[in-house]
Amino acid sequence: MVANLTAVATQSQELKDLHRIFEAQRAAYAKHRYPGAAERIAHLNKLHAGLVKWKNIFAEEVSKDFGHRSQDETLFAEVLTSLEGIKYHAKHVRGWMKPEKRHVPMMHQPASARIVYQPVGVVGIIVPWNYPIFLATGPLMAALAAGNRVMIKMSSFTPHLAEAMKKMIAENFAEDHVTVITGKGEISDAFSRLPFDHILFTGSTNVGRQIMSYASANLTPVTLELGGKSPVIIHESFPIKDAVPRIAFGKCWNAGQTCVAPDHLLCPRGKVDEFVREFTAQVSSMYPTGMLHNKDFTSVVNSKQYTRIQGYLQDAREKGAKIIEINPANEKFENTHKIPVTLVLNVTDDMEIMKNEIFGPVLPIKAYDSLEEAINYVNSRPRPLALYYFDYNSGRAEFVETHTCSGGMCVNDTMSHVGIDDLPFGGVGPAGMGRYHGKEGFITLSNARSVLQRGKFYAVKMLLPPFNKGMHNFIKNNLLK
Repeated sequence: MVANLTAVATQSQELKDLHRIFEAQRAAYAKHRYPGAAERIAHLNKLHAGLVKWKNIFAEEVSKDFGHRSQDETLFAEVLTSLEGIKYHAKHVRGWMKPEKRHVPMMHQPASARIVYQPVGVVGIIVPWNYPIFLATGPLMAALAAGNRVMIKMSSFTPHLAEAMKKMIAENFAEDHVTVITGKGEISDAFSRLPFDHILFTGSTNVGRQIMSYASANLTPVTLELGGKSPVIIHESFPIKDAVPRIAFGKCWNAGQTCVAPDHLLCPRGKVDEFVREFTAQVSSMYPTGMLHNKDFTSVVNSKQYTRIQGYLQDAREKGAKIIEINPANEKFENTHKIPVTLVLNVTDDMEIMKNEIFGPVLPIKAYDSLEEAINYVNSRPRPLALYYFDYNSGRAEFVETHTCSGGMCVNDTMSHVGIDDLPFGGVGPAGMGRYHGKEGFITLSNARSVLQRGKFYAVKMLLPPFNKGMHNFIKNNLLK
């Protein structure tokens, strides 16, 4: 006991605040365990209003954190997607909350059975740096729809946005309802170790393993949204001109710093050159004034990530890959964190770029000779967060769908499935576990409580010992077959 008091006494003020807020949220949940639909909708509307008010400030602050980030990308991919998601939750939460009637078998009649979705309690949300607005508000809207209290840990890589998010949340919610935690080091570690009723983490696979390890000490359930190498397959019959803008959208958005960005391309061997020409033309048209000072072209977030990506490129170059930078203005990118969109040809599996998630504006291209070969290549590697297949033949598309496994899949598109509120989002295997978005998020952050209700007549008493009654004989002779 003395040791515990000494430990608390030596904690930093930030750590003391962290534990104080957690206990306040637990106490608030204990006093108000089941907010009604109208109250939950009001909470969602507060979040909506806060995002609308702060949207331009958020776009400015996250751009500071990145060195430069396209403000239009922030507004479209993060704010607009979040606002649409909040509207969807507010529209449907009343229906999601309704108890679900379930079947009661003959042996348990007369009775009624239902599932009641109740809040789990206090939810911890751990936010990454790449989409810090969307990946804070997405889990938050699910938690609010489910009636929970929420603590949000923002990434230390985006400190400007984190402070703005903290102010917006404090402006709209009481501290014992929703709060934002900033900081790094001991704060991040302590946050992950709190005995939350659920943790939703978005980030790398390695950190996900650590979060799961911490959560296991408290038997806290986790939803892990991780990443991996999401492949693109173009069927030989698919027009390259149709595929290119859809792939460029996924690879160039946020400079490729998206967990579901196309990581590498499996291209029919005879179409690689055509793809390179068309993709180069497409990217050049998207950034016609060059990339270095183009406000639409986002920077890699920091020197650590920049150095990592450049290391992959150098390793590939040394092992025989052909590097094609799409840099029509022949700009010099030294002393910046911007990397021109880059294609990598002649890749081999021993290259670091083919072993690790790229998370940047670099697209390796691997030629294949048959669809079977491409499918086998995908299936021989860790299951990805997303798979993208391009083919106007629905039969073949269905074959790929049923003969591969990934967290999500798009046919003839990239990344857009994440923005569909009625589709659950999540990974499988190394790409994560659990699902959220829409109803699945509500269910994930609720306790699906089974309720059996009986009336005055208690039929089960006919099954009580001694086991020589007519009902026992009827069951033995007629049902145990």
